[in-house]
Parts: sequence; structure tokens; C-alpha cells
Amino acid sequence: MATSSAAADAGTPAKARGGGVQSLDRAFALLEIMADAGGEISLSQLAESSGLPLPTIHRIIRTLLGKGYVRQLPSRRYALGPRLIGLGDSASRMLGTWARPHLTHLVDELGETANLAMLDGDKVVYVAQVPSQHAMRMFTEVGRRVPAHSAGVGKALLAQLPDREAMAVLHRAGMPAATDRTITTPHAFAAEIARIRERGYAIDDGEQEVGVRCLAVPVRGGPAMMAVSISGPESRVSWEFVTRAAPIVQRAAADLAADLDHRE
Repeated sequence: MATSSAAADAGTPAKARGGGVQSLDRAFALLEIMADAGGEISLSQLAESSGLPLPTIHRIIRTLLGKGYVRQLPSRRYALGPRLIGLGDSASRMLGTWARPHLTHLVDELGETANLAMLDGDKVVYVAQVPSQHAMRMFTEVGRRVPAHSAGVGKALLAQLPDREAMAVLHRAGMPAATDRTITTPHAFAAEIARIRERGYAIDDGEQEVGVRCLAVPVRGGPAMMAVSISGPESRVSWEFVTRAAPIVQRAAADLAADLDHRE
């Protein structure tokens, strides 16, 4: 008589089941450490960050290499693999679908383009956008990657990190000037992060594109680190507009975080 899967599960030793879960947990932990390090890392750094023995890391990395989730570089360091791209694209599309009602509400209430972005390695990637109905409006292609230090969403995202991690991102990525208003020194950016944390939102005042102003708010308490923004020409996104819009965008970010937590 065939054995049911439930019976097979019941006959599996608890130690074996627990070991499988532990290995899976460790594999995800190593991938997250690699991502936090900018997508590339050495085995010794993995051991130091994870606290796992090198033989354990070797075993897990071999499995991830075989599946394409990790690749080995000529330098013998390890990097995130191409198999993750498809997973990330699918997750981003789903996240954009869930975020769209919240972004649409912002556009309806404030009249300007609304965006959702995440930190992807050392850059910011836009995962969703609802455009303004104005003839002259801001448009950013979903999937576009931009430097974190010059974009409102990037500032809001970096402000969620500990100072040391935020500065490490800037050190790896550099701080090129997109306009004459871009912050280009770590000292000035550290002061900017302090202001963002104090007031609860970030401003891109023509620092990414000339003539464009952006108000960005971190999505706190969600399943991943994200930021919501509203952007438009300086002629419409005045400082009076920013003062009025800030609590509205903050409320939308909180609603989005609660919605995503509920879905999770």
C-alpha cells in the first residue's frame, strides 16, 4: 500500500526536519549578508558576519553556486548570482501591484507623481510609479537605478540605516554631482541624514534633476526597507506644498507598511 506524504512526514526524524530548516535559514542569512555588503564578499567576511564555521559556509555556498543563486568571481570572492534576478523581478512586480492603490491616492490628493523605491545594493531602484495628470510631470521608468545620495528616496532609505552602514554605501558608490546642488561630501551628507531623521522626511531639492523637487518618506515597519515619494517641478512643488504634503505622504507610507505586513 502506498504511503501518504503525511505519513512520510510523520516518519521523518524531527532532527532531519529541523536540520533542513536550519540550513535554509543559514542560506538566506548568507545571501542577505552578501546583499548588505554590496553584492560581493569573501568567505572570511561571511564567516565574520554570520558567526558560522567555514566548513558550514563552504557547504551552503556550494549548493547556492550549483543553483545559480551565487557565483564565484575570478578574485575567488563570491557575488549574488543571476538566478536571483528573476525572483527579484517577480517580487518587485508584485510589490508594485500592492503599492499602486496607495500611490494613486497620493496622486489624487496632491496632484504630483508618486513613486516607490528600494535600496538595491548601493543604488536605489524604482519599483512602482503612478504619474501625475499634469502635462508637465515627472516620469521615472520602473526598474531605473539611481545613486542614493542625490535622490529623495535614496536619502530616505539611507537615513534608515545606522550611520556606519550609510557611509559605507556612499564610500562604495561614490558621490558624483548630478547637478550643482548635489551633496558630494560624507560630512555634509551626515548632517543631511540627521535633519531627515529629525523631521521624518527627505528632500531632493534639484539634486538629481535640475528644476525638480521631491519629498520622500521612509516606509517604516514594512517587510523590506522602502521609501515613498512625491515629485514635480519646483514651480508646483513649492516649500509651502512640501509643508502641506509631508504628513499626507507620511500617512500613505504608514498605510502601505500596514498593508504589506497584513499581506505577509
